[in-house]
Amino acid sequence: MPAASQQEVTQAVLDSMAESGGVGLIVPDTRPNPRRCLVASQGANFPLWAYVWTLTPGGRPSLPHEYRIQMTSVDSPLALNPQGPTVLLGYERNLRMFAGFDLHRHRSFTVGSPSVQIDVRTVRQALQDGFAYDRKGNDELAIGIRPDHLLFYCQHSAQLHAAGSDAAALTLLHRASRLEDIPAGDLAVLPRERERIVGEVSRLARAANFRTQVLHAYGQRCAVTRAQLRLIEAAHILPVAAGPESVDVIGNGIALSPTYHAAFDRGLIYLDENLEMRLNAEQARNLRAIDQDGGLAVFEASLGRIHLPPDRHQWPTVHFIRQANGYRNIG
Repeated sequence: MPAASQQEVTQAVLDSMAESGGVGLIVPDTRPNPRRCLVASQGANFPLWAYVWTLTPGGRPSLPHEYRIQMTSVDSPLALNPQGPTVLLGYERNLRMFAGFDLHRHRSFTVGSPSVQIDVRTVRQALQDGFAYDRKGNDELAIGIRPDHLLFYCQHSAQLHAAGSDAAALTLLHRASRLEDIPAGDLAVLPRERERIVGEVSRLARAANFRTQVLHAYGQRCAVTRAQLRLIEAAHILPVAAGPESVDVIGNGIALSPTYHAAFDRGLIYLDENLEMRLNAEQARNLRAIDQDGGLAVFEASLGRIHLPPDRHQWPTVHFIRQANGYRNIG
């Protein structure tokens, strides 16, 4: 299996930042590793250093599922980012997936090209679960990472790998990634930081599952404009802020381009019970009153009957539409 080019790996990292809900920018550098990125996500900006090599078969007949990275062209100990996270990754080009390794364990090494291993079945399992975990005999944890989880991994890699030495925490991470319900009593036995990480992984898994299901139902197209362009987002009809009534089911979801998603969340447009997207007249008047209605006519021209999933069971549910419009004081 030929190694991916440096450009291909760099682009995979940037694409994954976008799939994770962030924006990445590579800082020019003559060295391939570490890749130095500036990352923006949900109002937070931070520098990220990523050591990344292609995952290739380990070559041992007795371990046919063993894949590895070869840490070439770097010096020991690996330099660390003084202002943000540093991660150690493998990239599986056929699957477009990543493996995350414990940087703390592999920062220092002897002369040569040291290798770090993961069971490739763990990487494949992460296609389904977002994260998957390969615990080795020395309690080291290697992690399969789906691209839409890469940003979270980069922000919390140290805490995730620390779970390798904690059997209870690792079991709960498995359950969280598989969308299993975790009773509060099971979480309460963990140290506070590991309890927080398990809770965050559970929320991430559910959000990613909701996004995947909604975008698949709508064919990766905006329900208003039919645009694709890999920019489409999964919006909750009844927003999460409304409380426990807002659940991550397809009937409470709609695929929208970013501008229409923002307009929907802010109440400038709304979905009626006939499945038509409409302009909120009160919000439009407010925009005109402050001379902020530039482009409103063009924006409104796309509204009307939304483009719906082929399966009627995946259409927006009137129950959620009615609750959402009440929550936003519309109608």
